[in-house]
Amino acid sequence: MKIEHEKKWFKLADLKKYMRTILLSMLTLAVACNTPSGDKSDEKMKYPETKKDSTVDNYFGRYVADPYRWLEDDLSKETGEWVAAQNDLTESYLSKIPYRDAIGKRYEELYNYEKISSPSTEGKYIYYFHNSGLQNHSVLFRKEEGSDKAEAFLDPNKFSADGTTSLADLSFNKEGNILAYSISEGGSDWRKVILMDVNTGKNLDDTLENIKFSGASWKNAEGVFYSTYRRTDDSSKLSAYTSNHQLYFHKLGTKQSDDQLIFGDASNPRRYVYGSVTENQKLLVIGAANATYGNELYIKDLTIENSPIKKIVSDMANSHEVLFADDDFVYFVTDRNAPNNKVMKAPINALEEANWVDVIPETSEVMSATIAGKYIFANYLKDAITKITQFDLKGNKVRDIELPGVGTASGFSAKSTETEAYYGFTSYTSPYAYYKLDIESGKSELYIKPNVKFNPDDYESKQVFYTSKDGTKIPMIITHKKGIKLDGKNPTFLYGYGGFSISLTPSFSVANIILLENGGVFAVANLRGGGEYGKEWHLQGVQMKKQNVFDDFIAAAEYLKNEKYTSTEFLALRGGSNGGLLVGAVMTQHPDICKVAFPEVGVLDMLRYHKFTSGAGWAFDYGTSEDSKEMFEYIFGYSPLHNLKPANYPATLVFTADHDDRVVPAHSFKFAATLQEAQQGNAPTLIRIETKAGHGAGKSTKQIIDEHKDRWSFLFYNMGITPIYK
Repeated sequence: MKIEHEKKWFKLADLKKYMRTILLSMLTLAVACNTPSGDKSDEKMKYPETKKDSTVDNYFGRYVADPYRWLEDDLSKETGEWVAAQNDLTESYLSKIPYRDAIGKRYEELYNYEKISSPSTEGKYIYYFHNSGLQNHSVLFRKEEGSDKAEAFLDPNKFSADGTTSLADLSFNKEGNILAYSISEGGSDWRKVILMDVNTGKNLDDTLENIKFSGASWKNAEGVFYSTYRRTDDSSKLSAYTSNHQLYFHKLGTKQSDDQLIFGDASNPRRYVYGSVTENQKLLVIGAANATYGNELYIKDLTIENSPIKKIVSDMANSHEVLFADDDFVYFVTDRNAPNNKVMKAPINALEEANWVDVIPETSEVMSATIAGKYIFANYLKDAITKITQFDLKGNKVRDIELPGVGTASGFSAKSTETEAYYGFTSYTSPYAYYKLDIESGKSELYIKPNVKFNPDDYESKQVFYTSKDGTKIPMIITHKKGIKLDGKNPTFLYGYGGFSISLTPSFSVANIILLENGGVFAVANLRGGGEYGKEWHLQGVQMKKQNVFDDFIAAAEYLKNEKYTSTEFLALRGGSNGGLLVGAVMTQHPDICKVAFPEVGVLDMLRYHKFTSGAGWAFDYGTSEDSKEMFEYIFGYSPLHNLKPANYPATLVFTADHDDRVVPAHSFKFAATLQEAQQGNAPTLIRIETKAGHGAGKSTKQIIDEHKDRWSFLFYNMGITPIYK
């Protein structure tokens, strides 16, 4: 069962609060001079003085200084004091924006609507999530089948007083009488998995600690499979390098220290390992990878005690997953010899790859697939827009599913015995609504639609195709209020990602209403490096082709200006994580491209990203500075941190969080310190460091509202725009 949330731009365990005492010998904070100014002041901002050290690294004979290396130590007192000083400066600036509170009030009003998820049947109960509007986290409710009386079953709002501990994942056993749920403290990727007796609602003694990048997959009611990294030292839990992911089995009623190692050891390490039991409980599927693309595939027969683990796919050159298994066949989704993906199957007693045969062949459109009832639902992307086709298990087309409009549809998952499936639909102007699908007839009906204080009929989205530097056509969807004047004066928010085969498809965000109802333009470019057109589109934006992604984003900005949607004075760029790298690279290559920049939780030190947490797994997309002299020089040529030079940079608000253990905050710390030194103009260069938060997921409602309030306030103020709110 998946937890449904409003879609976030980016997606982390608890560390001591940073000390807020400032050593005057190290940091000089001139808050009084730092009034918000945009272009209204002739006085350059004064920033906390950040000390430098003498760290220098040798890359193939080239010496590269890293004077802020000390900021990588997230446990140090000095780093804590630097964080406090920067947050004080940023808060001082933002607090003086006259309409900041009005924006926050309007966003809170918009965010305050009832949110209900689609239901899922587990055992004798139907479960769904409900949020009355401003609750920090949605509450899991349940009711017995045939009953209209629901009860609150699991309330994440009780996990912590301030809402910074969240529910991260749920997994019921096949009978539905035991639940494994994981929690994230402070947004960390490190999780606790708690087991609960569903009938009594009481937690069992089995609580699994220090679980990372893993769910919990049940083997009947015996126990759960999970993956994690074994820590061997006392270094920072948040930033320490992780490499050997291992799969374990925890038997109910035993100690975690006695858990059985199933896969992965020091002699055969894998950076990412997952284990999943098929619905019929007969097979354990194991995937193993060393990068974010490509994986080995293994299968273990759970019906035979002590059965061996069989290798099905022996290389990591392509991506493969098991979609479904019945008594006769196992069904796979793969991009082997099919860059846009296809569905294949093999007999249960002859699963080797040589025995795979096509079920749903590859087409010209990239595909993903789900299973519901005894049907396969193929989700095709046509220029980043969803199309759904239903097939039987022999690969015969049953029908195309009629969707509510042009946008993004997701879901279409159900147990093999179920006759109904649910899916969600959204677009840039349509709030996320759920529909119930009769699997046999293909008929859909509206299940629940949110009551957002927003009239979609007042706004429009259109897709355009613009030309990038090398002649490649790039799609972009532009959304705005109907009837706006194309006079170059509309505040415009350009978002991009361009990496890891991730597709940006239309989705509604309440936060964007703040921009749209103030005459703004919201634009999303589908850059190379993403997955919108399959494997080849992804490969055009990796390693020594990474500049294609930046060029695509630059061309998107120029298109918006040339077509008079906006101009440099009214353009903002935003991206998170890999998108933070995107914004950082573009603003260092072209400091005059925009008025405002938001590099958020970004990968900004490209020479050292692979030395923290699981960063080495991103090398398929990036390469590393240690691969070769040629690769080092290419990466060094665009690394945002290393390409800051004295210039007039746009007004910049860097976002990060102290518990981000995916893209460690040191990236943003070092970038912000260097940018403050390099800034020659009067535009503010600030960093906003959220405390008790991670890479994006699991934030409290207050954290979400405050973050968007600050982002929009900073944007409007530096563009010289007064929003409509009183």
